Amino acid sequence: MRPNSDEYAPYYGTYISKVPDDGIDVVHHLMDQHHETVDALRKAKGKGDYAYAEGKWTVKDVIEHVCDAERVFAYRALRIARGDTTPLPGFEQDDYVKTAQAGRRTMDDLLDELWSVRAATLSLAKHLPKDSLTLRGTASGNPVSVRALLYIIAGHERHHLMLLRERYGV
Repeated sequence: MRPNSDEYAPYYGTYISKVPDDGIDVVHHLMDQHHETVDALRKAKGKGDYAYAEGKWTVKDVIEHVCDAERVFAYRALRIARGDTTPLPGFEQDDYVKTAQAGRRTMDDLLDELWSVRAATLSLAKHLPKDSLTLRGTASGNPVSVRALLYIIAGHERHHLMLLRERYGV
């Protein structure tokens, strides 16, 4: 079930809205869409160092960013699902991308990491107790539920795949 608008900051509504509201469990969306993303990126191996404009991230940077963001969102989901009420800090995505130095890596290496990160997320999501999905915590100074975080992960990846297709020709 899609999270209610009071389960996440308005900013994340963009990501959540990208996940189909078709009655299918978000875990299945996480599984299915990831195959689509990795397949598209495998076909674009030669574009890894391409950026569509000066100062924009390369395809490799985008892949690394999706990995990093998914790890952060999944960690937040884990903490909140386990009853941890400690407010969780935000993260500066541009600093992460800059220090990750994705350009030094191969596309195959980054795609292996992307696959591994999603496998870990799926393992967590599949085994969460149902009643933990509605638990709420605070991240980046805003309330968020475990369910919303899973939708954010799915929508964030979908968002970046759409941008990769539109702006990078992936």
